[in-house]
Amino acid sequence: MRIEGPYDYDNTPMCQNAIGATKLQPFPAAEADNSPQEKNSFDSPGEELLAPPLNFSMVDYGVFRSGFPEPANFSFLRTLGLRSIIYLCPEPYPVANAEFLKANGIRLFQFGIEGSKEPFVNIPEDSIREALEIVLDEKNRPLLMHCKRGKHRTGCLVGCLRKLQRWCLTSIFDEYQRFAADKARVSDQRFIELFEISSLKESCVPVSSSKGQ
Repeated sequence: MRIEGPYDYDNTPMCQNAIGATKLQPFPAAEADNSPQEKNSFDSPGEELLAPPLNFSMVDYGVFRSGFPEPANFSFLRTLGLRSIIYLCPEPYPVANAEFLKANGIRLFQFGIEGSKEPFVNIPEDSIREALEIVLDEKNRPLLMHCKRGKHRTGCLVGCLRKLQRWCLTSIFDEYQRFAADKARVSDQRFIELFEISSLKESCVPVSSSKGQ
C-alpha cells in the first residue's frame, strides 16, 4: 500500500449534497413588445458545471465509489469535502490528480491491484482487507474509492464491505452486477462470497441498518 499525505485537511469543507445545490431560476414573463428576455442564469459564462466521475455512486454516509476521476470531475469532487481517496490500480496517480488532492488536503491510499481478466484472476485478499480497514476508520471519511472503471476492483471492495454490513449475498451480487453490467465476473463474486470478515471490527461499520436479511 502506498500512502501520500497526510495533508492538513482539518479545514476541508464539510460534506454537502451536490444534488439540488443550484436553485432553478423562474422563467421571466413574456413581454408584449417582444423585447429580449432576461438571460437564464445557467447560460452565465461563469457557471460551473458539476460532472461526477464514471460510475459514481454513494455507498454509505461519507463513502463513495466511482471510476477514475478526470479533471472535468474535480469541481464535483470538491463538493464532497473528501478527506481520503482509495486508489485500487497499480499505475502512478496522474500529476493533475495528485495536485488536486494536495490543493484540497486529500490523503491518497494506493493499492496496486492488477486489473486481470478471467480465467487468470488473482485478487489479493490482504489488499482488500487493508483497504476495508481504511474505509472503516471514521477519520478517513468522507472517502472515495475507485479503480479504472469502477466495476471489478471497486466492486469487490464494496461487496466485501456489504458482507461486513450483513447484507445477504443476493443483494450484494445485485449491486455488483448493476455496476459491472455485461462485464460481471464470476470470479469476483466468488471472491466476495468466500471473503472472511471475522477479523474486521464490525463496530466500525458506517451503516445504521442492514439490508437483505
